[in-house]
Amino acid sequence: MAILTIEELATQLQQNQAIAGLDLGTKTIGLSVSDLGRRFATPREVIRRVKFGVDADALLSAAEKEKVAAFVIGLPVNMDGSEGPRCQATRAFVRNMEQKTPLPFVFWDERLSTVAAERVLIEMDVSRKKRAERIDSAAASFILQGALDRLASLARDGLSD
Repeated sequence: MAILTIEELATQLQQNQAIAGLDLGTKTIGLSVSDLGRRFATPREVIRRVKFGVDADALLSAAEKEKVAAFVIGLPVNMDGSEGPRCQATRAFVRNMEQKTPLPFVFWDERLSTVAAERVLIEMDVSRKKRAERIDSAAASFILQGALDRLASLARDGLSD
């Protein structure tokens, strides 16, 4: 497994390969998967965290089922651009995943993704209880959609494929 930049990922992806977005929390992992054309991010079932081995197996099982070629994981950078304990935990999670999968990971600045996801769910008139259940996967969709938009931009500029 490798940790790539979004530009490096753009050069390695083949056509018709889905990628997954992850929002790593302390209690759950939000999951979102792209379509094969990599235009749209769609939320999937939240993975309840138990311990690393179980979490990794659940994540890789979902990735295999969806035929995922790479992961884009939200990096919870502070608003001032510094990295705190949550960034360190995310980087540690990815380092541990190196032992489990050859699939590459891309870190993606996730500032305000949860806020944006919550606003959308409120606008959709989703109840508070259901928002709590869906927020992590919705945030993963925002993370993934940002990466998909960047990949599309790189393709337009001729920097991929």
